[in-house]
Amino acid sequence: QVQLVESGGRSVQAGGSLRLSCAASGRTLSSYAMGWFRQAPGKEREFLARISGTGVTTYYADSVKGRFAISRDNANNMVYLQMNSLEPEDTGVYYCAAGPWSTILATTAPYWGQGTQVTVSS
Repeated sequence: QVQLVESGGRSVQAGGSLRLSCAASGRTLSSYAMGWFRQAPGKEREFLARISGTGVTTYYADSVKGRFAISRDNANNMVYLQMNSLEPEDTGVYYCAAGPWSTILATTAPYWGQGTQVTVSS
């Protein structure tokens, strides 16, 4: 069992930055890959970023390459999403997820956070 608790979502101006955090408990964090997803109004849940259990390998959706960065701190059971150069199109509910590597690119990860709202205004 893994429990994920997210924090950091808020309203920001376009061009601003924000860091989302996800605190994990239960199973050792390094056992799983981790990822970030978002769901924009009227859209399906979208993959954003993935990181391997050790943090060595990362992968990003084209829509966020060069702007977002995923990282993890396994010693403290934390995963982060640093978001820079935010745009109104980045508005949505952001979710962290944990699971085997192959489940993070898709939306089939077995463990999810509750979601945190990010609103980017122009």
